[in-house]
Amino acid sequence: MFEYTRDNTRQFFFDSWHKYQEKKPLQPLEQQVCDIISIHPEYHPMLAKQQIEKDYLPEAGETNPFLHMGLHLGLREHIATNRPNGIQTIYQTLAPKMASLHDLEHQMIECLAEALWQSQQYGTPLNEQAYLNCLQQLQYTSSMK
Repeated sequence: MFEYTRDNTRQFFFDSWHKYQEKKPLQPLEQQVCDIISIHPEYHPMLAKQQIEKDYLPEAGETNPFLHMGLHLGLREHIATNRPNGIQTIYQTLAPKMASLHDLEHQMIECLAEALWQSQQYGTPLNEQAYLNCLQQLQYTSSMK
């Protein structure tokens, strides 16, 4: 059983990427992680160093690469399961309008990150309606271009 701690999660990213580079067979979740790592070459040097204990401080202008990649994973899961209901339609509507699917994911991740932040701030479950409203706003702004 996988225990979800910061260090175990980071180690999973390191191990998955190492297996990918060694051309070893990957489990489905490992493949998903490697797909995301592949589109983030800026994280490859960090993954090679395997600094599991490093803290990433937003106040120092740092982005936590594990959080960022985890948001990609979460968003892709939401799209695959259509939760919140309607996210697949939003994704499919926006995809042809974007320069790349990666760019689209980054815009959608902003909505997910805001919903997660709100949830943590107020100690409440993720507000799926607020998340969906934010995603729908992306549709509106893209149609204005």
